[in-house]
Amino acid sequence: MILIQPDSRPPAFINLSKELEAALIEIGGALPAWDMAGSFLTDATLKRYQALMESVPLVKETAATLRHALTGKGGGYAVLRLGNLAKALGTDDDRFLRLATAFAAEAAVPFSPFPRWPLWKDIGVKIEKDPGKSSGIGYNAFHMDLVNATRPPDYTTLLCVRPDPLGGGPSILSDPHAAVARLSENSRALLAESAYHYGTFFDLHGVGEEYKPFPILDGSDSGEGFVRFTAKMLERSELGQAHADAAKELAEELVRGQVSFMLQSGDYLIVNQRRFLHGREALHSGQESVPVADRRLLLQMFLRAPAGVGSAA
Repeated sequence: MILIQPDSRPPAFINLSKELEAALIEIGGALPAWDMAGSFLTDATLKRYQALMESVPLVKETAATLRHALTGKGGGYAVLRLGNLAKALGTDDDRFLRLATAFAAEAAVPFSPFPRWPLWKDIGVKIEKDPGKSSGIGYNAFHMDLVNATRPPDYTTLLCVRPDPLGGGPSILSDPHAAVARLSENSRALLAESAYHYGTFFDLHGVGEEYKPFPILDGSDSGEGFVRFTAKMLERSELGQAHADAAKELAEELVRGQVSFMLQSGDYLIVNQRRFLHGREALHSGQESVPVADRRLLLQMFLRAPAGVGSAA
């Protein structure tokens, strides 16, 4: 019923059976609009979603597979293939977005750290933006989201509404712990020092306080701590030469160990930020010729792991 890659690692891509898809389409209209308690989805909404999802027997197996993919040995990310649900309901139908939210709630608690934005944040394509930004058209280098918060989101998620119609912009992921393990002892020592900073911290909720300066290796000896890295700090932060060189070495190892794949409409990527960093290759040239309504569009949402399940204290 769930197609799993034939190797020993948790499945990165999770396909739903036709039987499960039909059942989810049927309950989609029963899923209520979400209520928020501050930045977080309310307990009442979570319980309602979980009750409705668990009324479909095949959901339990899928949810267990998803959690294993995100937290099991060798795992750290998953792509739920929801394309058939997107086709049946339409990506602009609230029922589809509620189903995606309900799936996310099987793994952790949805929340928005940005009070000025909704639970799901649009990431469209803006040609006039900095090409390296998430909404730009260029290479979006490896990073973790909200790197300068004391409690970053445990998971970042991206729901593909439309891929680049010109065929560019594959997602890239890399295991930072594996990358760090390939560095010299001296570089690892420099990365463990509180010498790094990046970005601003304004009007954010549910992610702790501003962390400045911070170590890139933040309690990551066990392989479960954050590797607080964004390649943008190499260009936009004033770092001492030795610390900058160590961060650059890490950036090169991340690229060396990356995996790449193209998200299709309805694909839902969930990334455990304690296990993987993410980014995006450049979109295909010629974006100015694509109507705004046809350009690549992702929706982003963040998740907080339940207490004691890989979440920050």
